[in-house]
Amino acid sequence: MKIIAYSYTDPLLDSPRDRNIWGWEIDKIYQDLGERSQLQQLLQDCQSQPPDYLLVIRLEELGDTVQQVSDALSSLEQMGIVVIALEQPYSSENPHSRQMLWQLLQSIQDEQQSRRIRQGHARKRLQAAPPPGRVPYGYKRGKDKYILDRSTSPIIKDFFEYFILYASLRGAVRHLVRKYGKKISVTTGKRWLINPVYRGDTAYHHGTIIADTHTPIISREEAAQVDRILRRNSSLAPRTASAPRSLAGLVICGECNSSTIVTHVTIRHKEKEYLYLRPANCTRKPKCRAIPYQQILDQTIIQACNQLPLAIAGVNFPQLDAVKDGISNAIAHQQQILEQLPGLVETGVLDPETAQLRAYKLRTEISSLQGRLAALPPVNLLSIAQAVSIPQFWLDLSESERRFYLREFIHHIKIIRQGQEWDLEIIFVF
Repeated sequence: MKIIAYSYTDPLLDSPRDRNIWGWEIDKIYQDLGERSQLQQLLQDCQSQPPDYLLVIRLEELGDTVQQVSDALSSLEQMGIVVIALEQPYSSENPHSRQMLWQLLQSIQDEQQSRRIRQGHARKRLQAAPPPGRVPYGYKRGKDKYILDRSTSPIIKDFFEYFILYASLRGAVRHLVRKYGKKISVTTGKRWLINPVYRGDTAYHHGTIIADTHTPIISREEAAQVDRILRRNSSLAPRTASAPRSLAGLVICGECNSSTIVTHVTIRHKEKEYLYLRPANCTRKPKCRAIPYQQILDQTIIQACNQLPLAIAGVNFPQLDAVKDGISNAIAHQQQILEQLPGLVETGVLDPETAQLRAYKLRTEISSLQGRLAALPPVNLLSIAQAVSIPQFWLDLSESERRFYLREFIHHIKIIRQGQEWDLEIIFVF
């Protein structure tokens, strides 16, 4: 008994199949990628040496239209070959299956129509054209790419600048309402912050990102800073991330391991306000006492000035530089290959369709490498350490600016209690 198999893969939509998926002892496998030359070869071979069985995954792989599928089935079955579709209820030796063929052909027609639509979208992806659907706020749809909307892109730019300055998503959302009367939800604001389109990249529904397809609203450096702030804020309580006090969400009690909250105390008929840091969920009896906020802030600044340069000095910069250089070299290598493709098409080494597919894959790989590069710590840590080691630097900042720098470098601050006395232990992010 001789068994052969045939599979067809559209390179725009699918990945080539593994040759070991059939689950049968196969004498020969015919595989087509994009074109159907192997299908024609299969039909010629069957005329001289017809097999007993032909396996396919689905019948629609036998042609691009219902008519082509029907003609291929008729030719094969006239030669006495039993055609079996593994993912469909069809076997040409089963009379019941043959009665269902008409229904299968109807579903095949619908599937092929769907594939033609998806092929059209895939061809646009190869050309780095925008995906179908609503255009992101701040852009308009151009001929083959997004173009800036001059009336709304400044609003997006201001939103990002406010978020980078104050590290507060809710504050940035409120800022748009106050300044522009633009009302959006916090969820929409979060989508804006992580949307690749504002960084000059195009994202498609299956997660593929192609870099540098249109004019960005924020730079790569700003985008990397946004990502660092989002990662840092993800470890904080939602409202703590936008709290007005710079130590909010950073301090924990070393005695009861509870996070702390900023409490306000006022005296009747007096305007002065007193701030304290108090454990939010202390389980000890008596409870751990609150400590004046300003005392902890002053001690934090003193320790940060003394310890931060030492912490940064402990970072293995040669290894970090080597990682960055490796990623940068990989990006440069991919870009060199990308620049060579037009010449390969002109000399006939590659056909235009293959070159487009290769360019698409290269650009997605470059996007992935750029994302890895942006996730690494900033290269100017040493120069930053020199600035933040000066106490006056911290004292000249507003609370929101101080909050930004504290969260940039500090993972958390632990209060170490010693009876009525206390000290701080600062855990840096490095």
